[in-house]
Amino acid sequence: MITLKIFSQNYYKNLFAALNKLNAKDLDKASKLIFEKIKNKKTIFVCGNGGSAAIANHYVCDFLKFFRQNTNYKPKIVSLSNNIETITAISNDIDYKKIFSYQAESLCNKDDLILIISSSGNSKNIIDLLKYAKKNKIKTIGFCGFKGGYLKKNSDISIHVKSENYGLSEDSHHILMHLILQYLIKTSDKN
Repeated sequence: MITLKIFSQNYYKNLFAALNKLNAKDLDKASKLIFEKIKNKKTIFVCGNGGSAAIANHYVCDFLKFFRQNTNYKPKIVSLSNNIETITAISNDIDYKKIFSYQAESLCNKDDLILIISSSGNSKNIIDLLKYAKKNKIKTIGFCGFKGGYLKKNSDISIHVKSENYGLSEDSHHILMHLILQYLIKTSDKN
């Protein structure tokens, strides 16, 4: 029988291994693009399903409050996963695959940025949003896991966590959100 101590040690080891396999150049490109959009007062949209929606909403909390508190910037960041009334109205009256793209049609401008978080990278609403973004020349950063799916292949910048485990994939995406946030605070010109 496996003990919690052994299980947790294996979990930490697998999490660290997944993070260690990341493409550092893509992570650097993503950080620079996020900072460029903040400096240029463009809006950053974030979204995801399930646990990835929670990570998307956490982006808003940390960038809107913590980043602003620790820099001279006022990021504009909005979660497309955060309005249950809008999401259920779109899914009920139009189609669930439209919950993000329909909002983007009203809210996004060409020079904005969309951060998409999806473990599989193949959710229909993620695919629909990516197609909308490509067609309208809106930059995307995709945080994906497993094999990366459609999101990995079609994001402008793909941050692919090579893990076949939802927990490890989502934990990695959450860690990366904090990593980018703290890196940008550390390297931004506060004063």
